[in-house]
Amino acid sequence: MSQGPTSGLYAVSTALLAMSRHLEVRDVLKTIVASARELLDAQYAALGVPDDHGGFAQFVVDGVSDAQWKAIGPLPRQHGILAAMLRDAHPERLADVREDPRFEGWPAAHPDMSDFLGLPVRDGDEVIGALFLANKNRSGPRSARGFTEDDEELLGILAQHAAIALTNARLYERSRELTIAEERSRLAHELHDAVSQKLFSLRLTAQAAAALVDRDPVRAKDELQQVAALAAEAAEELRAAVVELRPAALDEDGLVATLRTQIQVLDRAHCARVTFGSRGVRALPAAQEEAVLRVAQEALHNALRHSGAAHVDVTLEKRGPGAVLRVGDDGGGFEPREIRRAGRHLGLVSMRDRANGVGGALTVESAPGKGTTIEMEVPGG
Repeated sequence: MSQGPTSGLYAVSTALLAMSRHLEVRDVLKTIVASARELLDAQYAALGVPDDHGGFAQFVVDGVSDAQWKAIGPLPRQHGILAAMLRDAHPERLADVREDPRFEGWPAAHPDMSDFLGLPVRDGDEVIGALFLANKNRSGPRSARGFTEDDEELLGILAQHAAIALTNARLYERSRELTIAEERSRLAHELHDAVSQKLFSLRLTAQAAAALVDRDPVRAKDELQQVAALAAEAAEELRAAVVELRPAALDEDGLVATLRTQIQVLDRAHCARVTFGSRGVRALPAAQEEAVLRVAQEALHNALRHSGAAHVDVTLEKRGPGAVLRVGDDGGGFEPREIRRAGRHLGLVSMRDRANGVGGALTVESAPGKGTTIEMEVPGG
């Protein structure tokens, strides 16, 4: 890596732009670590966000494979040099971390590290993280290797902006949590006003039917038909409200795992065979993931309840920086123009709205007796 000032400023600028593209805390942390390792040409980089119990709430590494990371074991505690950086809020630049008296060793599977550079990430007087690198990738004799004062200064600039990016991401997530809380409150009111009223009407109608069974069976039958209609309306109101909530599984497990789990449940619950395949998709921005999940749910609901399909196949694959969702069935199909003309959209309007809302597009291919394929493409950022 060239060490000239122009290349250094360009590298810093590239790193800052990469950080600014993300709003999720985990994505910001990963970008900071990857940017730091590339910027200083190090073999390993890590960023730890401390908790209040002597450990780390989050710990992200770069340069270590998934297999290595799994073999290393639990997250490190706040001890040794890490603790000193968090406690004293001073940079640490060492020729060999193993020779420092504060060094306390590492697990057997941990990669061997020597030269070390660590900086606290600060938001004002608060230390919100610890950023550190190890094993400078520089050719030449051993005495000429290691991190320099210029490296420390460059990482310091990155750490300052990392603090801003991390703070902004935390504020964004907090804002989203408040929005979700407000939305839950709104939905609770809607459920009370809409669903509970229908359930109350359903109960009264059922009581009337029971009273009429013996003396007027014809009227009792009419009342029971009304019960069925009210129950269907209540169920639809409830479903419409519930699908507006972002499922916890999406935040915890990600889009691919959430889709796979839900489709496995549907496959067991329905006579139709429901299958899922994913190729190349890792993670998308939160809004895109939620939109893809909701469209998949709506398309699956239509296919399993209305199409008479024997097989429904769902695929999710990478396309450029984004992804394509495809839900296809071998059911009865329909004529899209006739559906629109009759005013029965089968959720197509809401699916298109969800796709358009995240900068994506939805296409529907169907014909009577030919099954249906719904395809949704979303960008990656």
